[in-house]
Amino acid sequence: MTAPDYGRVFLALRDGCPDEWHTYTHHPFVEGLGDGTLPHASFLHYLVQDYVFLIHFARAWSLGVIKAETLDEMKMCARTVDALINREMGLHVKTCAAAGIDEAALFAAKEEIANLAYTRYVIDAGLQGDFLDLIAALAPCCFGYGEIGPRLAGVAAPETPYADWIATYSDPDYQQVMVSIGQMFDAAVIHRLGPDFQTTPRWPQLQARFTMATRLEVGFWDMGLRGA
Repeated sequence: MTAPDYGRVFLALRDGCPDEWHTYTHHPFVEGLGDGTLPHASFLHYLVQDYVFLIHFARAWSLGVIKAETLDEMKMCARTVDALINREMGLHVKTCAAAGIDEAALFAAKEEIANLAYTRYVIDAGLQGDFLDLIAALAPCCFGYGEIGPRLAGVAAPETPYADWIATYSDPDYQQVMVSIGQMFDAAVIHRLGPDFQTTPRWPQLQARFTMATRLEVGFWDMGLRGA
């Protein structure tokens, strides 16, 4: 299937690290979600860690309100924080509750090293860098799940127990949020770097941010598999 269109900047960044991006979006953990072969213990371990991840991810997005230069940027970051805390985390709570893990246990879960490395890297990008550094570090998680969801929805085995997870990220509402983030990212880069952004001295730095975050996504899937 054709990958969703999340804008010029994302496409350029994704094309700048094709091997890392493919490893991330076609990881054995991801393929196991689609064909149903992923061990349930791995999925639960991932969900618990991802709940903790989303807490820090929301904090990182909140930094976008501070770093923003336009009202549109502030609104997009604020809406994303709301979506993460009040909607996306609900899937984790519901699924884990069925396995006897309540939300208090999720919130108190000990972070794995791969989780710590990823979340602190993204937060550091926001604290140390500017708005573009932050969004470049946040982008792989957003747009990667946005690509994975529809792809799996088109090929998933009918009996996969992970249909709810796939539906969450293939849902039209989630996809529209990703399109909106992509449009905001395009506007933010062009506002600061101009339409020929790939020729500017800043571009290699943004590419490095994006590529590292993509590699850390791979490490997160690896961690999930080890949870079995």
